[in-house]
Amino acid sequence: MRLAARDVSFTYPRGDHQVLSGVTFDIPDGASAAIIGPSGSGKTTLLSLMGHLLPLKSGAIQAVDTDGADHSLADTASWVLQTVSLLPDRTAADNVMVGAYSDGASRADARARARDYLAQVGLVGREDEPARILSGGEAQRVAIARALASHRPIILADEPTGQLDATTSATVLEAMIGAHGERTVVIVTHDPAVAQRCDVVLELRDGSIMDHAGAPA
Repeated sequence: MRLAARDVSFTYPRGDHQVLSGVTFDIPDGASAAIIGPSGSGKTTLLSLMGHLLPLKSGAIQAVDTDGADHSLADTASWVLQTVSLLPDRTAADNVMVGAYSDGASRADARARARDYLAQVGLVGREDEPARILSGGEAQRVAIARALASHRPIILADEPTGQLDATTSATVLEAMIGAHGERTVVIVTHDPAVAQRCDVVLELRDGSIMDHAGAPA
């Protein structure tokens, strides 16, 4: 899916500060994109608008397939939220299977996907552990595996490596964006190493996308 934003602006209800102003960008089908910028620049707000967690009132954000048809991001995107939410008394595999079920997978297919994606994020041997006993970093990786298991064409991730060390971050990024062209991945990050791995870097400052000269695009 190609992601395109046109003149997106946003102000929170009861707020007097415009968080986003005229944001426009294109992310090619199958590309990975990093949204970077200082705290308060609108990164998570933009991602939330892309994933329909916030209502879009000004401008447009489109998910367009290879035939040129528009799709709702609510139906084509899976999320990795900054605040990890797992079913605490179910196993790591059970939690990942939820993502596969959202794609209509059978139980056998869902279990196979869970084992595969947990292995890809470095959690071999932890499949049958209850989520409540996992560390914060392990829980984050389960959430990433769950998003991958959905097989939706777009992944929206808010600081997915924030709780991970450099080695584990590299493993997770390989799982998310290593299979180039299979999914379009958008990552909000403060980590320069993550941004360097992505095909597209969108830098937000004061609610606007900056060009390479540091001016609003």
